[in-house]
Amino acid sequence: MPIPAEAPTDEALLGRARQGDERAFAAIVERYEGRVAATAIGMLGPGADAEEVGLEAFVRLYRSLDRFRGDASLGTYLTRITVNLALTEVQRRKRWLDRFRSVEDTPAYRSSEADDSEDVVERIGREQELERIHRALNGLPPEQRSVVVLRWLDDLSTRETAEILGVAEGTVMSRLKRAMDRLRRVLDDDD
Repeated sequence: MPIPAEAPTDEALLGRARQGDERAFAAIVERYEGRVAATAIGMLGPGADAEEVGLEAFVRLYRSLDRFRGDASLGTYLTRITVNLALTEVQRRKRWLDRFRSVEDTPAYRSSEADDSEDVVERIGREQELERIHRALNGLPPEQRSVVVLRWLDDLSTRETAEILGVAEGTVMSRLKRAMDRLRRVLDDDD
């Protein structure tokens, strides 16, 4: 029975990708697409904007392969790119909303994977709860939202979150506390 080969390290994949190996870059994408998608969706909600941010993160990585020095891990670097792109999108949305003074919410998440036999009332209740949480999360200032997404949704440590955002660990903790207090108030007010 053959012994399975170990997965190549990020450094090995980066080296091969820098030499033009498309399969190596595809392996990087496959390795990190879930993390990038979770960050983009956490920041922007599900939809085309989050998908575009995710794609753009990998395009930016590809374009910067020769400039990536490895000061941070590849996962941290990709997450930082994703957060920065998402924050830019948040600002674009804000400018658009300010210009047109629209008060409509972002389209709510609709699960297309619901089991047909599932009770409709339960599914609607879950969807409404997800909408409520997403509205509360989208109501946070971007700097607080990014901390909540990275710490709670992406499950990164305080240190990793601070590194990605370029702030002190104490700043991460205080932003997280303010965000959680605000989320609690908003969600309690909704009840």
